Amino acid sequence: MFSEKIDERIRILFLVLLFFLVLIIARVLYIQLFNYRMLNDKANDLWSRNLPLAADRGLILDRNGIILADNITTTSLVLIPSQIKNKEEVSLNLSKILNVSKEEMDKHVFKETSIERVHPEGRQLSYDIADKIDNLKYDGVYLVKESKRYYPNKEMLSHVLGYVGIDNQGLSGLELEYNSYLTGADGAIKYFSDAKGNSLKLSDIYVAPQQGMNITLTIDYNIQTSIERELDNVVAMFNPDMALAVAMDPSTGEILGMSSRPTYDPNNYKEADITTINRNLPIWASYEPGSTFKIITTASAVEEKVVDLFKDTFDDSGSVKVSGTRIGCWKSGGHGHQTFLQVLENSCNPGFVRLGFLLGKERLFSYLDLFGFGNKTGIDLNGESEGIIFPLNKVNDLELATTAFGQGVSVTPIQQVTAVSAVVNGGSLYKPYIVKSIQEPETNSVIKSFDKQLVRKTISKETSDIMKYALESVVARGGGKYAYIEGYRVGGKTGTAQKVENGKYLVNNYIMSFMSIIPANDPKAVLYVAIDNPKNTALLSSYTTAPVARKILLDIIDALHIEKQDGGIVKEKEWNDIQYIEVPDLTGLTIKEAKGKVYPCELDYSGTGSKIIEQSPLPGEKVDINSKIRILLGE
Repeated sequence: MFSEKIDERIRILFLVLLFFLVLIIARVLYIQLFNYRMLNDKANDLWSRNLPLAADRGLILDRNGIILADNITTTSLVLIPSQIKNKEEVSLNLSKILNVSKEEMDKHVFKETSIERVHPEGRQLSYDIADKIDNLKYDGVYLVKESKRYYPNKEMLSHVLGYVGIDNQGLSGLELEYNSYLTGADGAIKYFSDAKGNSLKLSDIYVAPQQGMNITLTIDYNIQTSIERELDNVVAMFNPDMALAVAMDPSTGEILGMSSRPTYDPNNYKEADITTINRNLPIWASYEPGSTFKIITTASAVEEKVVDLFKDTFDDSGSVKVSGTRIGCWKSGGHGHQTFLQVLENSCNPGFVRLGFLLGKERLFSYLDLFGFGNKTGIDLNGESEGIIFPLNKVNDLELATTAFGQGVSVTPIQQVTAVSAVVNGGSLYKPYIVKSIQEPETNSVIKSFDKQLVRKTISKETSDIMKYALESVVARGGGKYAYIEGYRVGGKTGTAQKVENGKYLVNNYIMSFMSIIPANDPKAVLYVAIDNPKNTALLSSYTTAPVARKILLDIIDALHIEKQDGGIVKEKEWNDIQYIEVPDLTGLTIKEAKGKVYPCELDYSGTGSKIIEQSPLPGEKVDINSKIRILLGE
C-alpha cells in the first residue's frame, strides 16, 4: 500500500516535470522560429553602434552643365559617452575649442545614450577646429564626414536656388520645391561594441551614403551672369528700392535668367534680412505695369480688327477727359496727328484711351484673362503672386481708360514676360518653367524631364507678326532707341509707372521698366528689366532701363549665338547717336586706296608689301567710325 503511494507520487512528479520540459521546449521553438528576428534586433541594438555619414545633396546645374549648387565636405563631432574615460577633462577641453560653456558640453558628454551628435555647436566644423579636436586623441570622441551645401557663385540666382538648413533640408526656392529629389540617403560606419562600449574592430561595416538626384535648369549661366552684373551696376548708379530682370525663351516658356535686388548669399543666409530672402521679386512683386502693358492692349485691338496700326490715325492734343478726369500725354501739347503705330512708338496715353474704348471693357478684359493676368502662371517656384485685375462689374469708363495704358491694374513681372512671349511667338501662351530635367547622379541618366506646356492660344500668327514689327519700330523710331543694336533686330517697349501708397500716387516715385525681344523677326529671348524708384536720373525709362536692357541683350546675342539679320527697320538718327560704316572689301588695294574707302576710320597695318592681303573686321561688318581697321600688307 505504502509502495503504491510512492509510485503514484513519482508518476505525478514525472508528468509535471515532463509537462514543464515540453513547455520549455515549445517556448524555445517558438522563440527560435517566430521571435528570433525581433530578439536578435534587440540584442544588436544593445551592442551595435552607427556613426552617421551624411549624404551629398544632388547638384543643381545650368542648361550647359555648369554647377550652380554644389557640396563641400565638412566634419561634425559625435560622442560615444560610454567610451569616454575622463568625462570632466573631455567636456572642459571640448567646450574651450567649441567656445561654449562647460555646462552646455556636459549635457552631451554625460548623456546616457549610445551615440550623441553634438548639435548645433559641433556641426559643420572648420578645418582648424576639427584639427584641434582630432589632436586630443580622446576615446569616444569622433569626427565624422558631413556634407554642407555650397553655392560657388554666391549671390547669383539666390532667390531661385534658395538655401538649405544645417541638416541639409531645403528651406526655400528650388532647394525646397525639389527637396525630395535633391536629398540623398545617409550612410554610416556600423560596428559592434563590448559591454564597455569599446569597438570590436573585426565587426566594422561601411554603408556608403547615396547622393541625391541632380537637377538641370533652363537657366543659361552666361545670360544669368549678365543679368547679375547689370543689376549690380543699377544699384551702384541709381540706388533703387528694388531692381529685377527676367529673360525667357518665348517659344518654350524656359526661363533663361532671373534675378533681383536686394539679394543675399545663400552660403550665409542667416546674415540676410528675412524679407529679402523670402521675396523672389520677379514672381512675387505686383505693381502697376505702366506702358509695357500697352503691348497687350495693342495686340488685343489688332486681333479684334478694331484698328489698323498703319492706316488708322489719332489726333493727340495732349490730353483727354474721361468721366471728368483729365488724362494727359507725357508730351506737353501732345503728338498731334499720328498713326496708331506712332501712338505705340510715342507711348501716347490718350491714343491708348481711344484703343480701350474701341475694344470696350468686355473684349479688353477678356484678353487680359486670356493672357493670364490675375492668375498665377504656375511656374515651378514657390511664392508666386496673382496680381490684381478689376472685376468686370466694377469697370467703368475711367477704369477702362486707365487699364488700356497700364494704370490701375497690378501684375507680376513673370506674368508680363509670359504674356508678351505669347504676343511675339505666334500667339501660344506657355507655362513658364525653370527645371529642365532630373538625373541619377552616377549614370547621369534622366529620370524625369520637363518640356514646354501650352496653356492656350491667344492671338493669331498674323497679329503676332504685326506686333513684332510694331515693337521693332518702337526701338528704331520710338521711345526704345537706347536699346537699338546695329546689325540686329531688337523690339521693345518702355514703361514708367507711378507708384501707389495708401491709395494715393506718390510724387516722383516710379517703377521704370523695359520689355524687349531679340531678334524681332524671330524672337529667341524676351527680356524684362524693371527699376523701382531710381535716384539721380531723368524720370524716363528710355534713358534708364533701355540702356541696361541693351547691355544684357548683347550678352544674350553671344549666349544664344544669334546671327545678324538683314531687313530690319533703320533707326532714326539723333544728334548723339554713334555713327557706323559698313567695312568694304580692301583686299588687293593699296594703303592710299583703302584710306579713301574707310574714311573716317583709321588703318592699323602690319607686314611688308604694297597690297592688302588680309583685313579685320571682314567685309560687310559695321563698325563705329572711331574704330581702327587692321590690315596685313603683302605681295
